[in-house]
Amino acid sequence: MVTARDEADRLGDTLKALRSAFPGARIAVADDASSDRTPEVARAAGAELVRSERHLGKGGIATLAARRLLEAGPATLVLADGDLGSSASELPRLLEALERGDGDLAVAAFARRVGGGFGVALGFAGWAIRRRTGLALEAPISGQRALRPEAAAAVLPFAPGFGMEIGMTIDAHRAGFRVVEVELDLSHRATGRTAAGFLHRARQLRDFLRVYISRR
Repeated sequence: MVTARDEADRLGDTLKALRSAFPGARIAVADDASSDRTPEVARAAGAELVRSERHLGKGGIATLAARRLLEAGPATLVLADGDLGSSASELPRLLEALERGDGDLAVAAFARRVGGGFGVALGFAGWAIRRRTGLALEAPISGQRALRPEAAAAVLPFAPGFGMEIGMTIDAHRAGFRVVEVELDLSHRATGRTAAGFLHRARQLRDFLRVYISRR
């Protein structure tokens, strides 16, 4: 499942890489009210489109798409952000970690940092997870994940907005599932130290705080 909002320029490459990496798999694009050609790109690539005409936030639209994929029965769920481009070809290594029995929720840690601000939002996310679970993660907000069927069932519905990943990690751990990180050579759209970038991270921090409070 691929989450996307206004990712028309990178989504095509992401879906192409996923189609090659996971032949025969169902691929759904969770489109959160994009204003660009994201829906057309998804359909052209042969992906199932789960779209909201109003902004639901990442966790909201991802919940709709995940439930659509799981309607036919329990299944391993792979999550990806729409801006990975060709680097999405690395994601099968998350499934390999599950198959080896390393964990029940596999989280991709980026081998190289791309963009970002001063680390306030990321640092808070890591602190929040440690406080609630005792886990110390390198990539607490990575959206590239794989979940065993029983783990996927335990963490739905996802936490709202950008709190989706923090909530997922806390809920999985509390339900007795093991979380493992896998370092992957991934790339994504950089959000640098610009006004737009700082606004994005402020919204992330707001959602992280809400999830932290809700998981007391």
